[in-house]
Amino acid sequence: MPKITEAQRETRRQKILDAALRCFSRDGFHNTTTADIVRESGVSQGTLYLYFATKDEIIVALADDRHQGDAFLNAMAQSEQDPVEGLALLLELHGESLDDPRRADLRRVGIQGWAEALRNPTVLASVTEGSSLVRKEIVRLIARGQRTGQIRREIEPEAVARMLIALFRGLTLEVSLGEDAGLANVGPLIEDMIRGALFTEAGRAAHPKIPHASKE
Repeated sequence: MPKITEAQRETRRQKILDAALRCFSRDGFHNTTTADIVRESGVSQGTLYLYFATKDEIIVALADDRHQGDAFLNAMAQSEQDPVEGLALLLELHGESLDDPRRADLRRVGIQGWAEALRNPTVLASVTEGSSLVRKEIVRLIARGQRTGQIRREIEPEAVARMLIALFRGLTLEVSLGEDAGLANVGPLIEDMIRGALFTEAGRAAHPKIPHASKE
């Protein structure tokens, strides 16, 4: 029997994960069975078990894939020479995900993951890891801004990072519940909040409008 290539293995794995994402988004974690995922993906039960031994492993794999995407966004932000531009880019990229209909299933499953983390230590560890990646990047960018004199030194970077993550999670919930979150108006408000609360006079002079985030 011919061996499958690594590319074929990855294609099959992604096919299973894409099907699981649709199932979890539609029916939730607890109402979805591996048999449901098999039907949705079109692979056999045996093939699914070659990649994932349990449903929890699929849930964690989905979270890990999202973390890889977050790590890529973090790297893009960190590559900006100006830390304020890096912070603005990070906020913009995450903000765009709220308005992307193609990411609706990801948002719904992410919210379910927060609830599942309250009872499942494995999922909790994965959710905590993902949140930590983004939080640490925000902290690094704010600390860089403090060193360049653009962000107030008395600001606690960790507190700012947690506040911004909490804001993003709240908007994710609003959008996923079908609420009109008014995202077009939320962006400028966040910009004003950041400029007013975080920037020094030098920072405001250097950035009368926050790059990236202030674009129409």
